[in-house]
Amino acid sequence: MATTSPESATETTMDRSTSILVRFTAAPNVTSEQYDESIRRLEKSGEWLPDGLEFHVAFKSGGNLRVSEIWDSQKQLDAFGERLMPVLKDVGIELAGKPEVLEIHNMLTR
Repeated sequence: MATTSPESATETTMDRSTSILVRFTAAPNVTSEQYDESIRRLEKSGEWLPDGLEFHVAFKSGGNLRVSEIWDSQKQLDAFGERLMPVLKDVGIELAGKPEVLEIHNMLTR
């Protein structure tokens, strides 16, 4: 089973203290039920909602489960990734590739 960790998405030119947008695409065989189970396990362990996570949304696009998140920093994403990856592996969630990580220039909310 090949998984890709959030740490592997770190770009060397990115300031590790800058807010980031991270976009994950699950492998085609990942189900909504697997995603829901991973959230249940994280909640039960007290790991959800993690420090530094500003926004989380899960959705289907092109038949694949996708997750987009806004984090206060790459450092906080990396720290959570160390706790998240064993849970994803345990429920059989694999990523389709490296997460896309983008530095946030501006964020507006209502």
